[in-house]
Amino acid sequence: MQFNWNIFKVSLLLFIVVGLYAFTEKRSNSRIISELKIEFSGNENLYLTHESVNKLLIQNYGTLKNLSKEDLALNTIEKVIETNEMVKSAQVYLTVNGELVSKIIQRRPIGRIEGITKFYVDDEGKRMPLSKYHSARVPIITGKITGKSLEDVYAILKYINNDDFLRKNVIGIHVEDDEKYQLKFRMENFVVSIGGVDGLEEKFNNFKAFYTKATRDKTLEEYNMVSLEFNNQVVCTKI
Repeated sequence: MQFNWNIFKVSLLLFIVVGLYAFTEKRSNSRIISELKIEFSGNENLYLTHESVNKLLIQNYGTLKNLSKEDLALNTIEKVIETNEMVKSAQVYLTVNGELVSKIIQRRPIGRIEGITKFYVDDEGKRMPLSKYHSARVPIITGKITGKSLEDVYAILKYINNDDFLRKNVIGIHVEDDEKYQLKFRMENFVVSIGGVDGLEEKFNNFKAFYTKATRDKTLEEYNMVSLEFNNQVVCTKI
């Protein structure tokens, strides 16, 4: 029976590949953590600090230094970091140099509720606690805060954040009642009443047209109320 060198070569190559993989895996799992590195997305640790993340990990794991990779469940560490109410998501991995890296994306507030209970509304419409490290420059929401009005406020905030002009100029939203919302602008004395959240695009397009004309005519200071509640109209009340 003739010896098949091709089969032998393939088998030998397969054996070497499997052996190298097993060796690499074993070496990877035996790597020791030499340093803990915490990175914030965009290099901004606004709402929590490196120390607060370290403290959270120590409370759950003790010191992580000198542990081997096989003693860690990286996805579990991610879940622990994500229990912090300021964290949107976390990615944890071990480098070839033994650094345990935690990359953290923080939640992003887009509005601040000023009521009996004070909190942020984040970019997903969820409640977010205030931070003792940083105060976000976002519109302040006042008035009758209910479950329904909070949903509507989030819809208004989302629209504002997607519009350069509104994002730069709107500093407050007042809830008079359900379906009755007013906006406060940074540089103007008048209040903009938008009614409910239906037809926001049309309402704000009408307002921008009015604002451009009134700025050109230098009449903005003559008004104390601008209403967008009526279909395709801007109704102004003079001082």
